[in-house]
Amino acid sequence: MTKKFVLAALSLTAVAAPASAQRLPAAVVAVVDLQRVTAECTACKSALAALQAQETSFQNRQQALATPLQTEEQAIQAAIAALPAAQRANPPAALKTRVEKYQQSRAQAAQELQQLQGRLQSTEANVNLQIANKLDTIYPGVMTARGATVLVDKRTTLASSGGIDVTNDVLAQLNSQLPAVSVTPLPQQQQPTQQRPQGR
Repeated sequence: MTKKFVLAALSLTAVAAPASAQRLPAAVVAVVDLQRVTAECTACKSALAALQAQETSFQNRQQALATPLQTEEQAIQAAIAALPAAQRANPPAALKTRVEKYQQSRAQAAQELQQLQGRLQSTEANVNLQIANKLDTIYPGVMTARGATVLVDKRTTLASSGGIDVTNDVLAQLNSQLPAVSVTPLPQQQQPTQQRPQGR
C-alpha cells in the first residue's frame, strides 16, 4: 500500500509541475538548405576547384613515386629468382644493398605521401571551418529579419513549406560577407586528426 501511495504522489507531482512552470513562446521555425548553400556559394565553388586541383596534384605525385618503386621491386624479384636456390636465402652483398636502398626509397615515398595527404585534409578542414564560422554569424541576423526563433537544416526535416525557407537569404549574406576563403592548411595548433570535412 505504501509503495502505491508514493508512486501516486510522484505521478501527481509530475503532472502538476508543468502547470506552475513558465510557458514557452510559440516557436517560429525557418529552414535552410545547407547542402545548396555550400554547393552554390561563391567562396565554396572557388575553394572546391582549388581543392580538386590539390587532390589531382597529390594523385599525380603518388603515381610518380609508385611507378619507379614498382619497376625496381619487379627487377629485384627477378634477380632473386635468377639466383641458385641455395643463394636465395642469403643473396650476394650487391643485391642486399639494392634491396635495402629500395626499402628506404619506399619508406621515404610513404612518408612524403602521408605528409601531402595530411596537408590536403587540413586544407579541406580549414575551408569548411571558415565557411561554418561565417554561417554562425549570419544565422542570427537572418532569423531576426525573418522573425524566426528556430532555424534548422532542411535535410533534417521530413517536409516543409516553401514560405519558411530562408536559403536564399543565407546564401546572399554568405556571398556578401565571405567572397573568398583561404585554401591553406589549418594553423598548427588546430590540425585535425584524420577528419574529412563535411559536405566535401
